[in-house]
Amino acid sequence: MGTDHTPKLVGTAWGLLVLNTLGSAGAKTIVPLPRSLIQMVTMGALAVAFTLALAVNLRLRVRPSAYLFLLTLLLVPSVISSADPESGFGALFRCARLALFVATLWLLSRWWDGGTTFVRHHIRMYFVVLGSVAAGLAVSPGAAMPDLYGGRLVGALWPLTPPQIGQYAAVIIGLTVLLLLGRRTDRAGAAVVVVPSLVLLALTHTRTATVGLLVGLALAIGSLVLTSAAARRFFTWTVLCAAVAAVVFGSALQAWFLRGQSQENFTSLTGRAKVWNALLAEDRTTSEYLLGAGLGDKSFGGLPIDNSWLAVYHEQGVTGVVLVAAFVVVLGGVALLRPPSLSRACAIFLIGYCAIASYTEAGLGDASPYLLHLAVAASLLAAPAPATPLPAPDVPRRRVPRWAQRSEVS
Repeated sequence: MGTDHTPKLVGTAWGLLVLNTLGSAGAKTIVPLPRSLIQMVTMGALAVAFTLALAVNLRLRVRPSAYLFLLTLLLVPSVISSADPESGFGALFRCARLALFVATLWLLSRWWDGGTTFVRHHIRMYFVVLGSVAAGLAVSPGAAMPDLYGGRLVGALWPLTPPQIGQYAAVIIGLTVLLLLGRRTDRAGAAVVVVPSLVLLALTHTRTATVGLLVGLALAIGSLVLTSAAARRFFTWTVLCAAVAAVVFGSALQAWFLRGQSQENFTSLTGRAKVWNALLAEDRTTSEYLLGAGLGDKSFGGLPIDNSWLAVYHEQGVTGVVLVAAFVVVLGGVALLRPPSLSRACAIFLIGYCAIASYTEAGLGDASPYLLHLAVAASLLAAPAPATPLPAPDVPRRRVPRWAQRSEVS
């Protein structure tokens, strides 16, 4: 169980990390926001998060973490490749951001104890973000669902893309369902989070987030089936409802999933495959092959890469791919070795979701929501901190008279 003595500033620092990873690129907002202003806010949030984390952990106490250790090692190829003058100043700036991001996670790791504290921080912050999306939809439906994005939901108050909104909605839906199954929240509280998030997820038409949610929940609930009657009931009812929905609403679900795209466009993953093939076909020097071309905006030839593994290969080389694969495999392996529990199920959900999303979304090699999701998983898999024994009360010494101290003469 999580500790009840986590400082409030820890939750504030976590919320600022979430704000930092929202990004500055996206749809046009109702009130135009200069990109420089958005970048100033997000980078300022990271600086404040690090300051708060340092303020509550002045003694620099951290918890051992293979995830954070491997993430720190990822800085090595990032810095070496970004130091090349051809990479530009922006690459070094992104390296500094990643280093500050990882340092803040190390400082907050002091409170990683296998409990659900950071799960709740995660849900609260992303629910606030989704609240801003819902507010934008209510204020200006046209701006929130523009033709530019095919009528998909975007952030009208803060520039958020449909995949971002779908990701945030899917993650908090999955975590809230698991908290409900683990009896860490009631049905009313869970409904307040799950129902509106499901609506927003449907409006984004985000296939990756939907598949990640379903697969992640299947893996997480499967890990609880043998020990939780609630998980067994939920799994049974979900399978039955899914079967009925597939029969009754099959055509509608297929239309939602295809989003009006042609079969050719769908099989090429909305053009992603062309970018991937061009990236893999490019000639690279030995240095670029091993260490990459430096941290960038996750694009190739002016087009988004939209694949975490290829983005890491392009920017941090084969070395980066090995390190990213290592921390994902380590987290998954530790989760499988843990006995069944709510914390383990939440960690499995987050790891499974990130693994699914990594195929069509970039972010595992740089400061991003995906690294925060995996950090929450690492906090859930951390061994509980040993309890500090209470100091024994001082027992007053009994005064012995002098005559009693003398040895008795027989």
